[in-house]
Amino acid sequence: MTRMLAFVAAWKIKGTPVKLYKNLILVGCSALALAGCGSDDIASPGTGGNVTITNTTTPTTPTTPVDNSVKAASGCPTIADPQGLKDDGTITGPTGTWRVCTLPARINKSITLAKIPGLLYQMAGRVDVGTDGGFTKTSADSNVTLTIEPGVIVYGGTGVSWLAVNRGNKISAVGTAARPIVFTSRDNVLGLNTETSQGQWGGVVLLGRAKITDCNFGSTAAGTCERSTEGSADAATFGGADNTDNSGAMSYVQIRYSGYVLGANKELQSLTAEGVGSGTKLDHIMSYNSSDDGAEFFGGNVNLKYYVAVGADDDSLDADTGLTGNFQYGLLIQRDGKGDALMEIDSNGNETDSPRQTLKISNFTGIQRQVSSANEAEDLASLFIRGNADVTLVNSVFNTPNNECLRMNGSGATPATLTARSVVLTCNAAKYLGSGTYNASTTATAFGSGANNNNDSFVSTLTSAFINGANELAAAVFDVTGLGSFFSTTTYIGAVKDSNDTWWAGWTCNSGAADFGSTSTACTSLPTT
Repeated sequence: MTRMLAFVAAWKIKGTPVKLYKNLILVGCSALALAGCGSDDIASPGTGGNVTITNTTTPTTPTTPVDNSVKAASGCPTIADPQGLKDDGTITGPTGTWRVCTLPARINKSITLAKIPGLLYQMAGRVDVGTDGGFTKTSADSNVTLTIEPGVIVYGGTGVSWLAVNRGNKISAVGTAARPIVFTSRDNVLGLNTETSQGQWGGVVLLGRAKITDCNFGSTAAGTCERSTEGSADAATFGGADNTDNSGAMSYVQIRYSGYVLGANKELQSLTAEGVGSGTKLDHIMSYNSSDDGAEFFGGNVNLKYYVAVGADDDSLDADTGLTGNFQYGLLIQRDGKGDALMEIDSNGNETDSPRQTLKISNFTGIQRQVSSANEAEDLASLFIRGNADVTLVNSVFNTPNNECLRMNGSGATPATLTARSVVLTCNAAKYLGSGTYNASTTATAFGSGANNNNDSFVSTLTSAFINGANELAAAVFDVTGLGSFFSTTTYIGAVKDSNDTWWAGWTCNSGAADFGSTSTACTSLPTT
């Protein structure tokens, strides 16, 4: 203020009008008022020296993360069998926490395993469905049926856990493409498995009354041939005289990480069908990482459609002891550097036994990218036919560029035979092997490349590992109607026509060896719906 008065006085001395002095004094005082009359303060812009900020953004409400992990069911359901299910508490893995309901060691009355969210069924050891009714059907059969609803997960709690469906009893494990039934291991539940995990529990065994060979009891000549399950400490007997026998139905089923050793060199497969009759319905079945075969058929009269074997450590498909079998639409895919043959078909050297093995196969695709030491030491080729076996192989694709494609063994008065039609092979330079009375040349003659639309110099154009490409789609197709009513008429070779053909989608599981698309979940994890 002192400086302002001095400034006004100076103007007054120079003759400035008094009215202007008054105005300047008022302006100066206003400025000082805005500045708070302090030399160190800075006035805020705007009317009155205050700034009003209007926030037009609606505050965001914090969201609570959604917990999609599985929550354990409150308890175990009641089943018809008086023994009931044992509530073994809960088990927790990457997918969440599950209630564990353990099956009785023997199921004596027909029961249903219901699909209940947050619930797993456990086999704590061998689980028998009913009691073995013997060689012939009688009124004394226990007639137990184990029914498993779509989406149910059953796991082997120990290495020696396996399911035995005894003669005179049935399984009804019928899932859907969206909700397959899964048989797996405890480690799978816990999230411990990797691409190489295998052999963590037994598997599923169907015991029927159809005809077999290689008898442990009785004889084929007398029509009384029976056998016991390989490696089983307690009798699990199969065989009979009824080729129409019915062991139930399995559809849209995955069997993972099976093959635990029951005895010396005796391992179960994902699916072991023993003396199974034609009344049994088998379709849409997947084996994953079995430490033995994907599926093995011991005699019987079997029909199977839509079969997938991935990562078997022995053979993807094994058939022996007098099987009469019809198979259509199969994917056989081995892990790189693992497994033995894609197919091993024989009768264990019993070439004089009856029935003689008769196998008809159509629309299979087999993939063996890298050869394993097991294959080099045992079956040697990707396809091995020997013993008392007559094989008809049509409309199929085998891509095994680093291995011989076909080996045949000649033995007995009437050695193994092969009838091939519209079969294409991608092999190493040798292509063929022989043993016994067969050599590479006679094996090549049996296949007959260049005739009947067979080709042993085929250039594979498979896409996504197993879907037909341009060369496969251009191949001539064999008419399967003459093979029997079981076979569906087809317009292509191989298991999967093209990208629009998705019979494998949803009910399979994904791995590094085979990716079945976004509708399938990972084999190392559990389905949660």
